[in-house]
Amino acid sequence: MTRVAIVGGGIGGLAAALFLGRRGHPVTVLERDGHRPGPDLDADFFDWRRPGVPQAVQPHGLLAPVRTVLREEAPDVYEAMLRMGAAEHNELDWFDARPPALPGDEDLITIRTRRIVLEAALHDAVHREPTVDVRLGEPADGLAVDRQAGAPGGVPRVTGVRSRSGRHDADLVLDAGGRRSPVPGWLAEAGCRDAVVENHRIGIAYFCRWYRLPPGGPRDPGRVKAGSVAAFAVGGVFPSDNDTFAVFLTVSTADPTRGALLDPEVFERVARTFPAVAAWLDLRPEAVSRVLAMGGLDNRWTGLCDVAGPVATGLVGVGDAVTHTNPTMGQGVALALWAAQWAAGHASHAADDPEAFAVDYHHWAGRTLRPWFDVQVAMDRANEDRLRHPARVSAQPPTGAAREKAALSACSWDDPVVMRARARIRHLVQPADQAYGTEEVRGRVACWLAQHPDFTPEFDGPAREEWESAVRRT
Repeated sequence: MTRVAIVGGGIGGLAAALFLGRRGHPVTVLERDGHRPGPDLDADFFDWRRPGVPQAVQPHGLLAPVRTVLREEAPDVYEAMLRMGAAEHNELDWFDARPPALPGDEDLITIRTRRIVLEAALHDAVHREPTVDVRLGEPADGLAVDRQAGAPGGVPRVTGVRSRSGRHDADLVLDAGGRRSPVPGWLAEAGCRDAVVENHRIGIAYFCRWYRLPPGGPRDPGRVKAGSVAAFAVGGVFPSDNDTFAVFLTVSTADPTRGALLDPEVFERVARTFPAVAAWLDLRPEAVSRVLAMGGLDNRWTGLCDVAGPVATGLVGVGDAVTHTNPTMGQGVALALWAAQWAAGHASHAADDPEAFAVDYHHWAGRTLRPWFDVQVAMDRANEDRLRHPARVSAQPPTGAAREKAALSACSWDDPVVMRARARIRHLVQPADQAYGTEEVRGRVACWLAQHPDFTPEFDGPAREEWESAVRRT
């Protein structure tokens, strides 16, 4: 058995605790927030003040790896989520007849739900686990570090966590402290080399508002895309659990109208200028939240190894403590569960050779998590430039590459082969060059372009004049 202490009891920390506990490892979770969610999901979602977790009230569409990991590690948690109202969504259902299933299609299922449903299900399971001690309202306040570990000049070893109740000795400490984790600072205070941090500031702001569909009416507007794009903004809908859905708008942080979007009437008028949103609002839903904003975003990678090796042993990070990204791709929960699963599956080796464990985790994270971080960084650079300088981007004639990229997206709504490739990218199965690079996909897109010889990339969202008119209207 490996004694484990976890700093933070969010999704990554709870999942790691559950996966570890079910392998027989004793686990202590130290979590600052004293609230345990459930059974009133709406009260928890809308009224629970969580200033350290601004993304908690933003819309989520949990990617397929979440479903896959939970069905492997904790099927009871997944079943509980479905009982609480979460719903599966297969993107191939867009077509009138779903195409014949292929191996791997089971890894392309979205879970439509608010984040609180997953959190409540994890809490219920973790609190039932006899080997897991969850200490809500008791934050970790430091690390126990042995600087004499190993040979002279060896790597310091983290041997536990301190909190107000004392020291919690551990063979392995997991940093699940989120994007504001104090752990890198504690390591520096203990005399360890600095963690390796790469940070990319993102000039994008998100606004969302939650709605609930009326009883007895349609549960969706039919064949309507989830989002629409303008030259300077994106608008769309996240269908969710228990007849709720979120409308979102994304703009540049430099957009002079962004402050007005906090007004619910302005938000809804502007949102209706996007066809995808208007179709949902035409179902006459009840608004159940104020307008919720999130900005100050960045993409950050934190590594506990540098060119000289681990900065400390006995410690690895999971979730946002390792990599947190702007939520455009919605990959945070999926990457957190992958990391939790790896840590749980290899924890039995952590005490035997802590340095090898740290190095192995570093290499695994570089192979498995880092590529998706890099994809997000590149995507955000392009999106930020487009949203900040729409006139410049619109004035440029589309390049051949831009036309081909737009054709891939447009073709996917007509061709299930291309839609499946698109889903493999969205669900973190393959990068775009691999998913779209097959002869079959290239052939389908070439055929589609031949059938649409006049195709040029265009926006289906509002022009700037229509947007500003909606903002100003009284």
